[in-house]
Amino acid sequence: MRTRSLFASRSASQGILVGMLAALLSLPTPVQADPPAHAPAHGWRKKHDPYYLGYTGRQWSRDYGILGGRCDRETVGAVLGGVLGGAVGSQVGDGSGRQIAILVGTAIGAVLGAEVARSLGDPDRACIGHALELLPAGRQVRWDAPDGLRYQLIAGKDAGKAPCREFTLMTEGTHKSSTRGRGCRRADGSWEIVGL
Repeated sequence: MRTRSLFASRSASQGILVGMLAALLSLPTPVQADPPAHAPAHGWRKKHDPYYLGYTGRQWSRDYGILGGRCDRETVGAVLGGVLGGAVGSQVGDGSGRQIAILVGTAIGAVLGAEVARSLGDPDRACIGHALELLPAGRQVRWDAPDGLRYQLIAGKDAGKAPCREFTLMTEGTHKSSTRGRGCRRADGSWEIVGL
């Protein structure tokens, strides 16, 4: 008799456990939640701080991949569009979304070397200028040109009293080269090569 009561109470306990397990299994399966509203996936920067702070305190609406270490040359080229010449300055087209720091100056060949200077298109100049504008010292950015050249710029420290900074530009293509230079920021937001 005692065995039967133990068996009955054990069966009842097992029935309760099976019922609880069935109840737990019938609950909805948790799914991955969306990130909170302040997460980058929800455009927090765009809503709250849409600007990138430049070298001299100027705010820029786009970084064109510079801070991520890879200049988006294709987008830069599309922004520059049909504008000719390196001396376009930072106000390209209309609207604040079309601002970009660009490298200007006639001394580019003397400083960077004639071959490198000849190979620089406006998008390459813009990548250099925007890198000088946004990159902290010691950080680098890379990009590829359609002619097979690859560029890498390493931003340097302050140089001189004006808003100037040193940089190293490395190119790789038919041959490798590395050049040190100094760029100074002009009033219109463009950067000018002024020497070493």
